[in-house]
Amino acid sequence: MAEIKYLSEHYSKPEFKTLDGYKKHGGYEQLARALKMEPQKIIDEVKASGLRGRGGAGFATGVKWGFLPNNGEPRYLLCNADESEPGTFKDRLMMERAPHQLIEGMLISAFAIKSKKAYIYIRGEYMGPAAILEKAIAEAKAAGLIGKNILGSGFDCDLDLYLGAGAYICGEETGMISSLEGLKGQPKLKPPFPAVQGYLRKPTIVNNVETLAAVVPIIRDGAAGYRKYGTEKSAGTKLFSISGNVNKPGTYEVPLGYKLMDLINIECGGLKPGRKLKAVVPGGSSAPVITAEECEKATLDYECLAQMGTMLGSGAIIVIDDSNCMVDVLSTISHFYHHESCGQCTPCREGTGWMERIIHGIVHGHGNEGDLDLLIKIADNMKGRTICALSDAAALPVLSFVTKFRSEFEYFIREKKSQVRGGQIYAQLHH
Repeated sequence: MAEIKYLSEHYSKPEFKTLDGYKKHGGYEQLARALKMEPQKIIDEVKASGLRGRGGAGFATGVKWGFLPNNGEPRYLLCNADESEPGTFKDRLMMERAPHQLIEGMLISAFAIKSKKAYIYIRGEYMGPAAILEKAIAEAKAAGLIGKNILGSGFDCDLDLYLGAGAYICGEETGMISSLEGLKGQPKLKPPFPAVQGYLRKPTIVNNVETLAAVVPIIRDGAAGYRKYGTEKSAGTKLFSISGNVNKPGTYEVPLGYKLMDLINIECGGLKPGRKLKAVVPGGSSAPVITAEECEKATLDYECLAQMGTMLGSGAIIVIDDSNCMVDVLSTISHFYHHESCGQCTPCREGTGWMERIIHGIVHGHGNEGDLDLLIKIADNMKGRTICALSDAAALPVLSFVTKFRSEFEYFIREKKSQVRGGQIYAQLHH
């Protein structure tokens, strides 16, 4: 088994991002087909496909659609394109190379859930992808694919792009909804969940870019065709963004259930000469790190990684070789989550800052005996005690790094320098 270009089959063709080029490769044929189907039939097909949210949560997409109340209220479809977790960039490729694939997937999904208004919410730093999407949306509107009476079906749906200010927390679905409503981008208490009371307090479905794009081949090939790839519980293919110490970082599409080490050694060309694998963060910087020994047993599916105490997340794999100091890596991660905490919940607002200050102290040679146990205690008290999952996202890396690489942290505290880099980090920080 190797890389499979199922979703990304035409991404290497420059014309694919234009309307004419997309149509040349069968673009919008599945929209025309879907508009002749019963909406419930589309939802049933997506349910049967086993498609799970590709943004990180991994919740069953068709099941989520089924939560919408049938109360006659207007309903909205929101595409979460706020790709902001360190190491995550696979949706960017999709938006840059195949904007019409996303639009077609959104229109099919909007028809299925009977939504007449859809938005793509994209982070402010993604100026390039935003420009490409704006152009594609304009092309689709001019061609009658967005707007009134789409393809003569009687279905009306408007679709617009919304550029956020750029905040990690706006990738959380209720934080994104707040931002889209013109409010501060802070998460909301759940329940009610967005499917019941979301954007403008109306029923709302929030799906990720890759999730919505995957609806197109599901309509084309049917649920059984989609299930040819992946495992029973983790169906289909997935795009993974690989960064860190590999020879060929980038975005790769493989079937779920693919061996992690095959992705690193075959698709990514292995590690730099002379280096050994030390650890991998498998699902974005919030995912607990796994050791090199654990990597040998890891397959890229929701179940295997959950059994290892980590998660598939958004599919952002960060490879760490033996030249890296884990104290330094955790210091960078902790700084990010403290910076991005919205400050709404005390455990997150205070906990992220407290953890960052302790790790910062260790890196600067001011660590104390008891710091590691205190870090674990703080992280344990942050989990599950806030409105959204950012607090957990900050706590889980701390717990896994300190637990699995404790000897490096202890050495740094005792010797006032890195076990891996000697005094290099300390020297760099002071000069």
